Amino acid sequence: MILNKETAIKTAELLLQIKAIKLEPQQPFTWASGWKSPIYCDNRIILSYPPIRNFVRENFARQIEELYGKPDVIAGVATGAIGIGMLVAEYMNLPFIYVRPEAKGHGRKNQIEGNLESGQTVVVIEDLISTGNSSLNAVKALQEANAHIKGLLSIFTYGFSISEENFKKAGVDFYSLSNYEHLIDTALKTNYIKTSEAETLKSWRKDPSNWKP
Repeated sequence: MILNKETAIKTAELLLQIKAIKLEPQQPFTWASGWKSPIYCDNRIILSYPPIRNFVRENFARQIEELYGKPDVIAGVATGAIGIGMLVAEYMNLPFIYVRPEAKGHGRKNQIEGNLESGQTVVVIEDLISTGNSSLNAVKALQEANAHIKGLLSIFTYGFSISEENFKKAGVDFYSLSNYEHLIDTALKTNYIKTSEAETLKSWRKDPSNWKP
């Protein structure tokens, strides 16, 4: 879900500007899942651009406070959201933790890194949502540690119906700074893509696992 349309448009502009998101309808990428895709997103690039990371950090903080007030803790999902999550926590003067995909096999064997007290309220920060499975895996780990999850915010979401179903089933609030619709609209308006390419991008989103260029 998008909370602020202007923020969604500006976020899309910035992600395209620094090539954190690349659109290649004619030369699609291959995801780790094996899917062919005309879009590739790596939001970790944001960390290399101070003005843009500040924009993301401040809009995350603004939306968190608007939606939930001030939580006890900010949690980042490893590894993509560790950097930006820590910046949000610093900006809000809150403790920061991060959640691994699974517990370490050595040392203290932690899945959650940092100090989390039982019963504390947590907002989870994610860089990108596709199916939502990795994000909800982090949420589950936090809940098992007796954290109260206020909600999850991401920089960008593809808006797949499966992710919406997964979050709904898990009973987790989910918002994103920007999404696929605003990205395509912004890319068209800025002449980043042509109308025919926009149609290709829209068709991919309808059935990404079976899409073929």
